[in-house]
Amino acid sequence: MEAFLVSTLAVAVGEIGDKTQLLALLLAARYKKPIPIVLGILVATLANHALAGLLGQWVVSHISSDLLRWGLGLSFLAIAAWTIKPDEIGDEGINEGRYGVFLLTCVTFFLAEIGDKTQLATVALAAKYSNLTLVIAGTTLGMMIADVPAVFLGKIAAPNFPFHIVRWIAAAVFAVLGVLVLLGIGEKFL
Repeated sequence: MEAFLVSTLAVAVGEIGDKTQLLALLLAARYKKPIPIVLGILVATLANHALAGLLGQWVVSHISSDLLRWGLGLSFLAIAAWTIKPDEIGDEGINEGRYGVFLLTCVTFFLAEIGDKTQLATVALAAKYSNLTLVIAGTTLGMMIADVPAVFLGKIAAPNFPFHIVRWIAAAVFAVLGVLVLLGIGEKFL
């Protein structure tokens, strides 16, 4: 159960102010069709995080535990540093086209998540925890916790939301996780 809870918290906090959250705001403001956007986010996240989780499982089976601990700890510290920098996304080039808002959301979210900090966190969490299903379920729930409100609030809340404060809190969480892993402290919590 801790794999699920840590995965959910790590991604939900790490996603605040991320480019995919901004993409959710943009799509909601432009198309005003929240249900296909939310479903598109869900499908894209499940696919993307399943691939990231499989990569994490492969890493753990092919890399020594000491090297893995250092890689995981340094990854969390890198994600912490990355979290501080706000993402930006423009609305040019996002067109519903003939395939609809659902497919547009699926494709854009899947592509936007490639190499993103939440995808890298999913790889690291899957390397840390043996239960891939709980990791993917947790990271997907974390993504939905962060992005679904953005879809329903659209432009209304975006200008007033304190993204910069949340980014610093998220960075601190990832930094603490990274230090704990590097020091080998709190193994039962991570």
